[in-house]
Amino acid sequence: MRIFQFCYDQSLKWAAHRHAPYYLGSMSFAESVFFPIPPDVMLMPMTLAKPQKAWFYALLTTLTSVLGGILGFVLGWFAYDSLLQPLIIEWGYQDKLDQAVNWFESYGIWVVFLAGFSPIPYKVFTISAGMLQMAFLPFLLASAIGRGMRFYLVAALMRWGGAAMATKLRDYVDAIGWSTVILASLAYLLLR
Repeated sequence: MRIFQFCYDQSLKWAAHRHAPYYLGSMSFAESVFFPIPPDVMLMPMTLAKPQKAWFYALLTTLTSVLGGILGFVLGWFAYDSLLQPLIIEWGYQDKLDQAVNWFESYGIWVVFLAGFSPIPYKVFTISAGMLQMAFLPFLLASAIGRGMRFYLVAALMRWGGAAMATKLRDYVDAIGWSTVILASLAYLLLR
């Protein structure tokens, strides 16, 4: 089954759409608060489709992601008990939030930087930082540096790889996709 190859081809078509930067910005913003899909899945094909715009796309993704992070921070600060906690429990993020709180207690600001750079769900840490009433300026700086490093790295790799990488990625996208599904399923079963 070539489901992932079809999705990859579609994402390259969407990436060339004239409104694609708006979609990328919206996705980046939403991912920092509640959306489960990271903006990398749109940043990569957009950069492959238009490598000359790689740095613009990385900047757009970084800025909108940090703005979304600020909203997550504000929501965590002011609306955790009344609005967010029931949703976090319903969406199954309570254990991730508890882990984030433990990491904040152990590592402080470095957790925001790590969450910004890594594939760890950034939204959990934006909300946690607000809920724990972390100082805003260090939160903002760690978010901007972590997110910026991540998105500029992704854009640079896609720009550097260019058409050759797009072709290779298309050849292997189904193997990568199914491997990810299998590994995620195994991890879920083992950690459950």
